[in-house]
Amino acid sequence: MGKVVVCDHPLIQHKLTIIRDKNTITKDFRDLVGEVATLMAYEITRDLPLSKVTIETPVAKMEGSVLSGRMIGLVPILRAGLGMVDGILKLIPSAKVGHIGLQRDEETLKPVEYYINLPTDAQERLLIVIDPMLATGGSAVAALSALKARGCRHLKLMCLIAAPEGVEALQAAHPDVDLYVAAIDERLNERGYIVPGLGDAGDRLFGTM
Repeated sequence: MGKVVVCDHPLIQHKLTIIRDKNTITKDFRDLVGEVATLMAYEITRDLPLSKVTIETPVAKMEGSVLSGRMIGLVPILRAGLGMVDGILKLIPSAKVGHIGLQRDEETLKPVEYYINLPTDAQERLLIVIDPMLATGGSAVAALSALKARGCRHLKLMCLIAAPEGVEALQAAHPDVDLYVAAIDERLNERGYIVPGLGDAGDRLFGTM
């Protein structure tokens, strides 16, 4: 079973509280989401492999460590996932970025893929799928399924806030995918919103409330 990591660093929790506040304006909301994404990126990359290299400092030769193995790709789920990408790129500027667009089928109420664009070497990369909210889990499950259908096997999911229902759905559909969140909240309400949550992340990021 994929692990569930709650990133409980004090800076993340402080910023997340301001993000949740309904009085936080769009600019501050957007800035803080990016900052939390940067901090979470430290945790999600904690297990990246290293290899040894010999370098020469101005004083002496030494053996140092550099990243080895798979390069990283970021795959935000449109549109809210876009709000976290720049924050991660500040830490991992070499990462390539793809996009997945999903919309709800009004008859089945399930997410349907309408757009996908991936780096040409996506199958060789560790792909971090990004969506601020893991509510029912439908979008994340569909996005991960779409990536697996295209031969991508090295996947992680990063969200700001998750509901227990979303975590359960993710683990049932993709037990091999690790989840990184800043908080797991109480539940979903009758409208499918996370409680207490932060409202609609896309609307708050782009000022379309």
